[in-house]
Amino acid sequence: MSDSTPSSMSRRFRGFLPVVVDLETGGFNARTDAMLEIAAVTLTMDDQGSVLPDETFFFHIEPFENANVEQAALDFTGIRLDSALRQQQAVSERHALDEIFRPVRKAIKSQQCNRAILVGHNAAFDHAFLNAAVERAGIKRNPFHPFSSFDTATLSGLVYGQTVLARACRAAGIAFDNQEAHSARYDTERTAELFCAIVNRFRDLGGWELAVREQSMDAE
Repeated sequence: MSDSTPSSMSRRFRGFLPVVVDLETGGFNARTDAMLEIAAVTLTMDDQGSVLPDETFFFHIEPFENANVEQAALDFTGIRLDSALRQQQAVSERHALDEIFRPVRKAIKSQQCNRAILVGHNAAFDHAFLNAAVERAGIKRNPFHPFSSFDTATLSGLVYGQTVLARACRAAGIAFDNQEAHSARYDTERTAELFCAIVNRFRDLGGWELAVREQSMDAE
């Protein structure tokens, strides 16, 4: 493939590179509540056109100054802010975003895409917190599209009749451990598997080829 020929991933998602993101937070308000964990999984495509999870990136996050953390959120996620391991590993929002955005930008370039597009389960929630953290950190080059996303809750509701992540994964034949759930790393990796299963199933049913033919007809 020459440098001028778009990659299969670029052609499949109109120049966007899907990157799966999950956040664990101290509440529901992206402006006032802390980001506590972030994980991202980049995706790749094999020679047969199957979309596959590639690399995982994960960080514990130090709450930003004056951030709100609801006890109910900690009870739900099981995050302990005072755990020794977390205190040793937690980093600032800026550090975590820099360390995740760097390989995302590299993947965008290697896949010949123009920008990343966030994939999430109930994606609007993660997108709002990500954008708020980017703004707080003063990051000027956010590799993600500012508002477009792929929501696996919606997609799995359409394909499998399930909108809860654990149930959607099981419907797709993906093992899901409820004891591991609500960790950003675990949920992101399962969401990545779910998104790939949906995309590849659509391809196997001929949907992608039909879409390509229709696009070609429109161009003529």
